[in-house]
Amino acid sequence: MINIKTFTFNPLQENTYLLFNEEQDCAIIDPGCYFGNERKELQAFITEYTLRADLLLNTHGHLDHIFGNKFVFETFDLVPHIHEKEKPVLDYAETAAKIWGLPFENYTGALKYVKAGDLIFLGKDALKVLFTPGHSPGHVAFYCEAQQFVIGGDVLFKMSVGRTDLPGGDHETLLHSVRTELFTLPDDVVVYP
Repeated sequence: MINIKTFTFNPLQENTYLLFNEEQDCAIIDPGCYFGNERKELQAFITEYTLRADLLLNTHGHLDHIFGNKFVFETFDLVPHIHEKEKPVLDYAETAAKIWGLPFENYTGALKYVKAGDLIFLGKDALKVLFTPGHSPGHVAFYCEAQQFVIGGDVLFKMSVGRTDLPGGDHETLLHSVRTELFTLPDDVVVYP
């Protein structure tokens, strides 16, 4: 069974998720830790609960979701999993951050690409990759069918959807993703944006 810990990080108030199970397997999703104290908070939780950081997953490559990729790689030796269409977004994040007045050093190493329908395993627990573009060109969500939750990134919010005015965004594509990938899930699925 997967447990979910939510952290709200960086000046943009992004949700970083830590998924972990009884075997102490742990996945870090969208590490938005920008400040040193945020990185310490993430690392302290993993240490306190004696978790084994196994996966680094990115729903997409916008700066607020990847501020901590380099830290997670250097601390836990985890390579980001991301959709191939997000590579240009990820590569642009450092430039975008300067425009937003939030300079940071971006992760520039190897990537593991995921695609629609892939199953990613956290120990015995499976997360299915849903392809949900529109907010960004290669946005994905991670769906746990066994426990009926989805880590949705910036696709769907309470009473709203993600913005589409950033480079690579497309409103109609986003609405299509919401209708075909998220609204088709069972009614009791919990969405973690």
